[in-house]
Amino acid sequence: MMKAEPFNVRAVERNGEFTLYLEGELDLAAVPQLQGMLDNALKREDVALVLNLRNLTYIDSTGIGVIVSILKTRDQLDAPFYVQEIPAKVQRLFDLTGISGYLKEGAGA
Repeated sequence: MMKAEPFNVRAVERNGEFTLYLEGELDLAAVPQLQGMLDNALKREDVALVLNLRNLTYIDSTGIGVIVSILKTRDQLDAPFYVQEIPAKVQRLFDLTGISGYLKEGAGA
């Protein structure tokens, strides 16, 4: 059995962007850690919120739910939200669940 990769999230704010770099496995156990980091930027309209998923190795339905929640909140605020560097297997899951059409790739600034 493969050992699960621990989840880690790092925040960088610069040039009007608040970027969260996600790595490892985003599942039920990791959501509180991500939520804690999101609290700093989720409702800020003065920055573009960016999720960089380059080092994300796994995401489950709970993780997808968090991303949908971010989409809804940012949409209500009319605040920019982007995703960057989506790994192929994560992209496939986004496609299967239908959220790909709602995600904007790239950077805000």
